[in-house]
Amino acid sequence: MARDVHPLFATRGPPGTHDLALLERKISALSVAGPQDKTPLPVFNKLTDGRLPEIDWPRFRGRPRAILIDGWCLGALPEAPDALTHPLNRLETERDPDGVWRKAVNAFTGGDYLALAEQLDARLFLRAPDFDAVLDWRCEQEEGLRGHDLTAKERHAIADFIQYFERLTRRMIDGGVRMDVVVQLDRNRLPVSITS
Repeated sequence: MARDVHPLFATRGPPGTHDLALLERKISALSVAGPQDKTPLPVFNKLTDGRLPEIDWPRFRGRPRAILIDGWCLGALPEAPDALTHPLNRLETERDPDGVWRKAVNAFTGGDYLALAEQLDARLFLRAPDFDAVLDWRCEQEEGLRGHDLTAKERHAIADFIQYFERLTRRMIDGGVRMDVVVQLDRNRLPVSITS
């Protein structure tokens, strides 16, 4: 993707960078598993930004009663083409001035990702209060993974990183998402309302 479409696809996270075929294979395998079947479940290490080798994946035995998928962009709705004309942040301004990357991300969002989300029995969206909370929450997660408080430089690097997700996350926060249940969270991640 980074070579053939746009260099920004070298960074994992936005639509177009996930292995949806693997996800669909795991859903299928779990859905038909017999009592003694063991299904390997992928593990992604955010700290190293890579998937663990399959030999290190846990095995789920049998068929689960429910399959929960943590997919932040599943159910997001694509933007209208004219909304993609102007860059939203510094990343888009400096590294995607012609909009090739954001148009491709938008196409994935409204294509394979939305199609997969619509096959699910139910979709629940944990809605952040605003995009600033996303930075704070991501920094807290990184501190937990790293085992220390972030330096100003590390926090700045994370602020740069979440620009990859800013457009789609803001769209979802503003209602551009197809969900069965929306849980509105406050800045402490506590639910303040639930709508369906």
